[in-house]
Amino acid sequence: MTQLTREQLIELATEKYFGNVDRKAMEPVLDCCHEDVQFTIQTDNLTHSGHDGVRKMFDNLFNGYEEIWHGDFEVAADEQTQTVCARFNVYLKDHQGYETRLRNCNFWYVEDGRFRRVFVFMSGENVLR
Repeated sequence: MTQLTREQLIELATEKYFGNVDRKAMEPVLDCCHEDVQFTIQTDNLTHSGHDGVRKMFDNLFNGYEEIWHGDFEVAADEQTQTVCARFNVYLKDHQGYETRLRNCNFWYVEDGRFRRVFVFMSGENVLR
């Protein structure tokens, strides 16, 4: 069983995951997740299951916004429990130029170097439908 270091956990969440979300790179985003990942938007009581559910969620996000940015990360990671949490800012611009700004928090549970469960807490309307 692969155990990631603290630095690798942070890299998985901020660079491999969010970096590829911001580039709209679907396959590298899915590579961060187990096939049967459970991706829950806790503030909307909505769960996307498996790669198919996560793919649909990100297809909607990628097609709905011209620009996507996640940054200003405040991260905690625990090697022993293979967990990561981050507070961060989100900037989205849709195709009509309308901007959305959020302050979110994610919790990731990692097994064998990939996300098994993800919990998202959004400060505004759910953009991950």
